[in-house]
Amino acid sequence: MIKLIFEVLLMGLAMMIGAFLVPGVSVDGYGSAIIAAILVAIANATIGLVLRFFTFPLNILTLGLVSFIISVLMILLVDSWMKGFNTSGFLSAAILAIVVTVIKMILDAAFGMEKS
Repeated sequence: MIKLIFEVLLMGLAMMIGAFLVPGVSVDGYGSAIIAAILVAIANATIGLVLRFFTFPLNILTLGLVSFIISVLMILLVDSWMKGFNTSGFLSAAILAIVVTVIKMILDAAFGMEKS
């Protein structure tokens, strides 16, 4: 349980840093970043999973590009759900997805969060 809470806090931090670095993305505060991170995770785990299931053959042909596009669409979906998290469009959401992934990898390595 402690690991889950720590993962959520790190993801919120990654989202906050990503919003600071990517032009066209804004987050009202750390609390909004945590809520946005949780909502993106939930959207990816539910709607994103269904979309990935139906686009599996196309995903293989594009070497995972469809999966990345689905993740970006989930960020845009969360943007439409929240007032404290805003993106200016698809390109800024795509750059945010890449930046947050890289930052999360760095934070996981720095804090010793191993995938098990």
